[in-house]
Order: sequence, then structure tokens, then C-alpha cells
Amino acid sequence: MEKLLPRQDEILKELNDKGHVLVQDLCEKLNVSSVTIRKDLNYLESLGLLFRNHGGASKQVRYAYEKNVGEKENINVEAKQAIARAALPLIQENDCIILASGTTMHYLARMLMNFGSLTVLTSSLRVAIELCNNPNINVIQLGGEVRKSSTSIVGSISEGILKQFSCNKLFLGVDGIDLEFGISTSNAAEAHLNQVMIECADKTVVLADSSKLNKKGFGKIASLDQVDYLITDDGIGKEDMSALEERGVTVIVK
Repeated sequence: MEKLLPRQDEILKELNDKGHVLVQDLCEKLNVSSVTIRKDLNYLESLGLLFRNHGGASKQVRYAYEKNVGEKENINVEAKQAIARAALPLIQENDCIILASGTTMHYLARMLMNFGSLTVLTSSLRVAIELCNNPNINVIQLGGEVRKSSTSIVGSISEGILKQFSCNKLFLGVDGIDLEFGISTSNAAEAHLNQVMIECADKTVVLADSSKLNKKGFGKIASLDQVDYLITDDGIGKEDMSALEERGVTVIVK
């Protein structure tokens, strides 16, 4: 690799520490113009050392792409299980809750095996099957079009059914969490269903490992002011945690 300038080394160090950087912050820190910083970022991106985005750069590409549920099951398994376990204290006996789709929801459903009386609405076929193993849980499976890649239900039929209910909490998996864009997923139909879920729940709990931070999916679900809790792993940076808490999100790290 070509030898970098000390300033460019400093940019990479800052990026490694924070996960993402802003042009304005780098200008102040390194006492150079925005034109110089943008040239540096473009050059570093050409070497494959970072990804440019509006206003700065990140260590990882900021766009989330759709993966098959089978593929997702093998990604960050331990973190997802720990996150699902951390959600259990937020579920009370006799609650009416919504479990959206996603592999973390599958783990949460399995952990409800011995739970007491509970009513669960879900768009996930796998979640519904898991919950059927507990005779104390009343399962309401949303109907409609099946998305085979996620084994979940989407569309106007499921949205119409959902609007007939009011629930205590929604437990939601996402593909991206961005401070400005909000929470998002890679499928527009699923994003729209998730929007309706938020409207039907008193509280919204997002379950997402730290790899989802500073990423955006194609379909926006909601702004961060509609999120009450984020349960994630210890890969979250201090700056990201502070920024989320400033926006009113209670962050639980496991």
C-alpha cells in the first residue's frame, strides 16, 4: 500500500476509534479546509480503507442489503441470543405484545418457552410455530402475503388485521439504525408493516446488534423519536450511545 500522509493516518485512527467521522469535525481537529479533508477521504476510499457518505465517512458500507433468513441465522448468533435474553425483563405476564420478523425474534420466541400468560401478535411464521410450544401463550398470526426470504407476512391484509389491536410493546428487528434517517429495513413492504406495528403499540423496543448502527436500509420504518428502547451488544460506541440517548432512546447493552 502507498505511504499515507500523517494527516491521513490520523483520519484512519479517528475512524477506527469512532466507526464514522464527519468532515466538519476532521477540519477542526486537523486544522485544514473541508476541500482538503474531502480529497483525503476520496483517496482513502480509493484504497478501500473507508466508505464515503454524506458529510463524512464510515468503516463499513452504510447501506443494508437484504439477506435470506437462512443466511442471517448464522450471523452474530451469540450477540443476537444475548440481546433476545435482555428483552425478557421488558415482558410482563398478561401483556399483549407484537413480535416482528427476524432471527433475533426467533431467539426471543424460544426463550418464552416457559413464560406465563401472554398474548402475542406476530408477522413471523417461525415465531408463531415456536410460540405454539407454550400452552400459556395466545398466538395471533397475521395473515397476508408470505415473504419467503424472511418467512414473514406483509401487505395490506396483515396491516388491516393489525389495526384492530392495541398492544403494550412491540419488539422489532431492523437492518439499519441511523441518527438522521432513523430505523429502517431492506424491504419496503416490511417497513410499511412495521410502521403500522409502531402505531398499534404503546412502546417500541428495537433489538439489533451493533453491526446495524450507522447503516440505512431501503425502507424507512420510523424516526428515532418513535423508538423507546434499543437493546444491542457492547460493540456500540460511546458517542453513538450518547447520541441515541439524547434523542430519547433508552439503550440497553448486553
